Amino acid sequence: MAWWRRRKNETSGGGGTVSGRKDGPAMTIDHKAVRAYTENWVATHKGVEAYVEPATNVSTTTLVLIATDGEWTRRAVGTPKAGFELGRLLGIPVYDVNQTGYPARMREWNRRNKKS
Repeated sequence: MAWWRRRKNETSGGGGTVSGRKDGPAMTIDHKAVRAYTENWVATHKGVEAYVEPATNVSTTTLVLIATDGEWTRRAVGTPKAGFELGRLLGIPVYDVNQTGYPARMREWNRRNKKS
């Protein structure tokens, strides 16, 4: 199968990610940029908590930051371990979304800010 050989040759030596991928489970993640963004987001929002979302067939593991007012942002982190470590580095509570679900304030914020 030629497509399998092509795909296999695209993988890099660093963790099996597909070089240059912009999305999906094999995407390349700029961890410094993610950390800088999340540090700024936490510094500019009140009562932020982090929720680690599992990888899917179309996305890698992500970290969702949710403020007290329900505003939220999502960034790719690559692995659950990386998500929990980043949350701890930020000094905020970190949860597994599969265990806790999303807080009601996030759903309420989405409802209030729904784009028609």
